[in-house]
Amino acid sequence: MRILLAEDDAELARRLGDALGEAGFAVDYADDGEDALFLGETQAFDAVVLDLGLPKMTGLEVLKRWRRAGRDTPVLVLTARDAWTERVEGLNAGADDYMGKPFQAAEVVARLRALVRRSAGGASPVVRVGEITLDAGAGLVEAEGRPVELTARELRILSYLMHRAGRIVSQAELVDHVYAMDDVRESNTIEVYVARLRKKLGRDVIRTIRGLGYRMG
Repeated sequence: MRILLAEDDAELARRLGDALGEAGFAVDYADDGEDALFLGETQAFDAVVLDLGLPKMTGLEVLKRWRRAGRDTPVLVLTARDAWTERVEGLNAGADDYMGKPFQAAEVVARLRALVRRSAGGASPVVRVGEITLDAGAGLVEAEGRPVELTARELRILSYLMHRAGRIVSQAELVDHVYAMDDVRESNTIEVYVARLRKKLGRDVIRTIRGLGYRMG
C-alpha cells in the first residue's frame, strides 16, 4: 500500500520510512504542513502518518482541511505532545489512530496495516479471496494451501487487489497505489506483474475486465 509520511524530523522520517519500506509499503514524504496538505489533496494514498508539530502548517490544521474537503484516507497521528486535550483534539478532527513519541517502528507498521484493513471493510490480518490467502504482516501467501513466494512488488499488487475483491481496479489505480512518486511509473509494467502473479497463483485468480482493469473474486 502507498503511505504518506509527514514528519519534519529527517532522521526519524528516514528510520520510519525504511521500516515501512521493508514492510512492503510504498512511501512518499512531506517535511512541512503545506507539502503534506498538497500531496494529500493531489495524490492517492492508502493511509497517512501525520506529525502534529509540522512547520508552516500544523498537522492538526492539515487534517481538518482534508476532512472538510471530504478526504477520508485513514490517518495515524504521531506527536511528542503528551497533553490529553491535544490527543482528543486530534481524534475529534478526524484522526483514526494516535501514537505518542517515542515509539517503535514495528508498532506503527502494525497499526497502519490495521487501519488499511478497516478502511477496506475487514479486521482480520489474514485476507482470503477464493483459494488465495494473504497474511501481509508475515508476508505469506498461499494458493490452495501451498506457499507461494512473491517479490515485494508482486505482494503489493496482490494485496491491493485482494483488499478490493469484487471491485474492478484499473491499471492507473494500481500504479497510483503501489508506486511512490520517485519510482518509475509505467502502466505496462502492471501487466507484467499481473502475468507473473497468474503464473504463480493460477490463471483465473485475477481476471482482466477488458478496457477497465482487473478484478479478484
